Formats: sequence, structure tokens, C-alpha cells
Amino acid sequence: QVQLVESGGGLVQPGGSLRLSCAASGSIFSINAMGWYRQAPGKRRELVAVISSGGSANFADSVKGRFTISRDNAKNTVFLQMNSLKPEDTAVYYCNAAVIEYGHWWTASDYWGQGTQVTVSS
Repeated sequence: QVQLVESGGGLVQPGGSLRLSCAASGSIFSINAMGWYRQAPGKRRELVAVISSGGSANFADSVKGRFTISRDNAKNTVFLQMNSLKPEDTAVYYCNAAVIEYGHWWTASDYWGQGTQVTVSS
């Protein structure tokens, strides 16, 4: 089994910054893509950013130029640096990882964190 634990959410004023972290632990051989999703009240969960094991990243159009994603493969950790935050960024942010587990070399399994609340408000 694999666990993802997020941290770093909170309340911030418009224009402010937050940094989210997500650490994966458990029976991990390697991790393919890691990413961040968010879900605002009454809306569907949406992709925010994703990063491959090699460091290639993609972003939702709504966050391009404001958010960056990075990862530490040695620590199985992914980060989301959020700058110039807007009220519309308010949501629960979820970490996601495609994990290849020991003894299951032929496939990657999808795991999710429990979510961390980000609120952008004055």
C-alpha cells in the first residue's frame, strides 16, 4: 500500500503565495507522473499541474505563469508553488501519483492524498 500526505494549505490574501507539499510513502519501487488537482464547491475535480519522473510539466491554462510544480524523486515528494493567488483558486487541492509498487512491476497504480484546503480571500 501507498500513502500520500499533503501539507501547506491555508488562508491567504489575493496576490499572496502558498507552497503545497505531498510526500508518498509505502511499498514504492518508482513513481511515474505526480500531479495536483483541485475541486471547488459545486465543481468537478480538475487538473492543476502534472510532472513526469523526468521533470516535464504541464499546467492548466488558468494557472500558467503563476504556479510551478517540482519534485524530489529521492524523497518521493512533489511540490506546488502557487503565486499571485486569486479568489478563484480557492479549492481543496489533491495530490496524485502513479506508483509502481514492489511486486507489481507491470502496472502503475493511482493514489490520492486526502486533500488540503486552500482559501484565497481578503
